[in-house]
Formats: sequence, structure tokens, C-alpha cells
Amino acid sequence: MVDFSFTEEQLMVQKLARDWARGRVLPEIGKRDAAGEFDPAVLREMGELGLLGLSIPPRYGGTGNDYIALGLACEELEHVDTSLRVVLSVHIGLNSLTLLTWGSEEQKQRWLAPQARGEKVSTYGLTEPSAGTDALGIQTTAHKDGSDYVLSGEKMWISLADVADHFMVIAWTDVERKKRRDHTGMSAFLVERGMKGLTTATIHGKLGVRAGNTGSIAFDDVRVPGANLLGREGEGFRIAMFAIDQGRYTVAAGSTGLIRACLDASVGYAQTRTTFGKPIAEHQLVKEMIAEMAGDYEACRLLWLKAGWLKNEGRRNTRETSLAKFYGCAAAEKAASNAVQVHGAYGFSSEYNVERFYRNAKGAQIYEGTREIHKLLQADYALGLRTDKPTRVTLPKPEQE
Repeated sequence: MVDFSFTEEQLMVQKLARDWARGRVLPEIGKRDAAGEFDPAVLREMGELGLLGLSIPPRYGGTGNDYIALGLACEELEHVDTSLRVVLSVHIGLNSLTLLTWGSEEQKQRWLAPQARGEKVSTYGLTEPSAGTDALGIQTTAHKDGSDYVLSGEKMWISLADVADHFMVIAWTDVERKKRRDHTGMSAFLVERGMKGLTTATIHGKLGVRAGNTGSIAFDDVRVPGANLLGREGEGFRIAMFAIDQGRYTVAAGSTGLIRACLDASVGYAQTRTTFGKPIAEHQLVKEMIAEMAGDYEACRLLWLKAGWLKNEGRRNTRETSLAKFYGCAAAEKAASNAVQVHGAYGFSSEYNVERFYRNAKGAQIYEGTREIHKLLQADYALGLRTDKPTRVTLPKPEQE
């Protein structure tokens, strides 16, 4: 039986995220975006509301909600501004869910629990100045020194880089395998702010997501205890790809919120703006753009809901999540472009939110796998050139206590 209704718990999370984002952030987001200013108080408040612990079991300080609830929260947050959804993408999607799946019990108690309670903020470091889509092209290394590892290198375009407390970092631990581009030479580490040799910086001058913090992380011979190794040595690439699956899911869900924001703004404007003696809502080509937004919203939501259902079942969902991200982000960019068009000259100014939506939409076509990489993934699945193999770990099913 197919049931498209949401549970009471899912709806509560949706309302919580919606009310907070619209009441607290919306009134000032235009000014913060224009100034390129990140508000660190947002992180504290999201933690207090339990939003930073979504989909994390209560025994680790989380709320125990399922992945559908997480998706609904992402949709509501991005309806206000992409920077809010990005927080959940890196803190929960890329870091916490990966730590929940791959971490030891000691690691979960030490790092995951304070993250889920909102006491600490986390992020994820894979991308570098010369390596993004080409994950095997990263240059960061971690060589063994006694019982410790020593990290050297730099990460770039990292969300929350300059405000996060915890970092999940991917590095090469086998130099010879690095030369051969053998992914089994990569490992994952849990790094903390304050470790000697670790520095961060904020990137300014971004096209979009200006109200969010994006930056770089530098590792100058940072000594990391062996206990901070996540998973086993050599599993870093698999851990990185697992993390990206979760991050892509949050981006896909968030894209539907952006499409809905474009639709809401366009409908409101079209019903009040008049040309040639009548509201532009009565012009056929305006109706066409609004119809496309409405259809894409419904289609994109179904795609991420399917991926979320698979996650709730603990089943592999790389193909479905990739499709949801690929289609959702393309549709969000188109919706934002059409929203600007509906608003005409006003859409080209910061007087209306659609200008910000348009700038924000572009980033998602690049991060968490470019649109080109997702096209190749989907083509390979369709052609039978790629299949999902069982992994050593599966995504934990949501649990409540």
C-alpha cells in the first residue's frame, strides 16, 4: 500500500522548522545576505530546538525522528534561505549520520552526542583547492607517527569551516596508493578545533548563499590521536561517498523548498502586478512558468520522499538520492530563473527575494556532485554500467525511545 500522508511527528518537525525560519530568520535575511554576514546565533537556536539532532537516536542526544522528517525540515529551511538548509546538510547529513553509521561507541559518545544536542557544530572536509568532483585528486595526507597521525594539507569550499567545532576530514594515509590513485589508501579522521596547526578562514565574494559561512581549513602538521580514526585505515573513500549520499539527500529535499519559495513569490506577484489592463496572472506565458514550477515541485518532492523511504528502510539508495539531487537542483535553478522573469525588472533587484533565490540556486548545481557527474551516474545506471554493491555498513533505521 502506498501512503503519502505524514505522521504527527513528521508534521511537528515541519511546523517547528517553518515557524522558526519564518519568524526568526526571514525578517533579517535580506540584510544579512546583502552584507555577506553569517549569524552564529542561528546555530545555537537550531540546537536548542533540536534541529541539529534530527534523525540521530535519543541515546546519543538526538530526537529520533526519521529521514522524512529531516527532509521536511530541509524543505522548510530552504524555503526561507539556502544557508539554513546548508547547516543541516553538513552538520547532520555529511557528518553526524556518517559518524552514527561508521563510528565506534566511544566516538559516538565523544563527538556525536554533543553534536546531536547542539552543543557542538560539525562539518565535513573533502573538497580541496584542486580537487572537488575528482575525490582521488585530494592532496591532504596523514602519516603515522607512533600512535598518532599527522595531517598536512588544505580543504576548500567547506560550509561552516570558520564556525564548526568538529571536522570530519578525508586524507591519504598510503602515499604509494595515492600515486596510483587507489582509493583504498584514503582514511577518515575526526578533528577538533583547537588542535595545534589547524586554522580556518572565511571565503568572501560568493555569488550566492551569502548569509552562510563558507571557508577553508588548513592542516599544518596537525597531530591527531589514533582514536580519532573513523572506521578502519583505508576506508576513507567509502566513508566519504557514504557521507555524500546523506548530504545529497538533504540538498534534494531543500531544493523543493526553493522551488516552492519561487512559486509562492511568483503567484503573489502575478496576482497583483498588472500589465495591459489586467493582472499578469492572466497572461498565458506567465501561467506557463508558474505551471512548470508547480509541476516540478510535486515531482521533486516525490523523488526525495522515495529516497527518504529507502533510508528509513535501511536500504541502499545511491541511485535514487542522486536522481533526486540532480533533478531537484536543476528544477530549482529553472524555477528561480522563471521567478525572476515573472517579476520582470523588479526580479533583477534585491527589492524582491527572487533575486536571492536565483543566486542561491546555482550553488547546488555544483556542490554535492556537479550536475554533470549526476548525469553520468544516471546514464550508467540506465545502461547497466553501474550497480550498487552491498556495503560493509547500512544506514541505521530511525529509532525512538
